[in-house]
Amino acid sequence: MMKISILITTLLVGVTSAGLHAETVNDVQNTYRTQGAGPFEFDRGEKLWNSRQFEERQCADCHTADLTQPGRHKRTNKYIDAMAPSVTPERYTDLKKVEKWFKRNCKWTWGRECTAREKGDLLEYLKQL
Repeated sequence: MMKISILITTLLVGVTSAGLHAETVNDVQNTYRTQGAGPFEFDRGEKLWNSRQFEERQCADCHTADLTQPGRHKRTNKYIDAMAPSVTPERYTDLKKVEKWFKRNCKWTWGRECTAREKGDLLEYLKQL
């Protein structure tokens, strides 16, 4: 009985601690709202996702058109988890990581960093898949 109590306590503490650091897509979008961006729109996000810009690249080149499926990087062939939060919800739980990947992918795909509005629109598109 004592071991079970210790196990339950350990699990509860772990869940509570993890919850303090976890964010959602909406939390990340709220960060962009504080930067003056928004309201965010699905249609603009979808258009951004599918647009070809820098060197004729688009997001779907690596992440695929079906965002519930995993992708592969066009040049390195590295595996990429599915983008849809319904499939990979942990993808959007760390603002620092979200920012890192937006910075990297926007520069590679579009030749520049994304604006806060573009990031919010892309997340609006992704979260509804």
